[in-house]
Amino acid sequence: MPPAKKRPRSYDPAKTRAAVLAQFGGVRDAVRTLTPEQLALPTRLGDWTVRDLVAHTGTALAAVSRLLAEPEPPKQDGRLVDWPAAIAADAPAIADTARHLAEQHPDLDTHLADVERRFIADLDAHPGTRLLPTSAGALPLADYVVTRTVELVVHTDDLNAAVPGLDIPYDRQALAAATRLLADALAAKAPGGSTEVRIPPYAVVQCVEGPRHTRGTPPNVVETDPLTWLRLATGRLTWQEAVTNTEVSASGERADLEKLLPLMS
Repeated sequence: MPPAKKRPRSYDPAKTRAAVLAQFGGVRDAVRTLTPEQLALPTRLGDWTVRDLVAHTGTALAAVSRLLAEPEPPKQDGRLVDWPAAIAADAPAIADTARHLAEQHPDLDTHLADVERRFIADLDAHPGTRLLPTSAGALPLADYVVTRTVELVVHTDDLNAAVPGLDIPYDRQALAAATRLLADALAAKAPGGSTEVRIPPYAVVQCVEGPRHTRGTPPNVVETDPLTWLRLATGRLTWQEAVTNTEVSASGERADLEKLLPLMS
């Protein structure tokens, strides 16, 4: 008998909203402290400066307002776990938009404050079931807000890496949601039960075709911490770098995830 189909993971909309706003608030607080010299620093995102990156971070919330302004799709035809792969195709346009926003909004704090106000007003005005026409297909608003945790946590990490001494905190709920979404996206990309991927304390998923593990210690295990997982999933860190630096442990012949990563970049 084939294994029962796993139900999609559920997220509490109120907790997700609070997590997104908490992480965004951490970025806003940090932006107020940045000097012109720090805003001009390079980042690990190609030719983006810190100013470009900050401006782009605002689109994590502005995207919700933009999609709500579009006609509502007639039915849901997308899955939350497909969003990471879908967004990867938009990378060139995203880069152009980031540079344009940085030029258009010299006062970054005011820009981020305006984006945040619109985001809150839009969430108050629409039910979580309202469908949005996303790059991954039509998704409910509540699901799309979960994707905002990935954008914000990953770009928080980018900012911390770019500016020496900057230490924007990671909201626990935002980090948890981002970790779980990308772990589930891996399981959707490589369905199976031969390999167990552990990202304590937030996620455990099984993936990769092969003999299914049922009891005892799995023969193929990958384990890492949440931030390392996010860096691997988004191409900030390669599999070989993580293994060499012992940032990830992998045991078993089916525990090599190099060909499956990154999930988005």
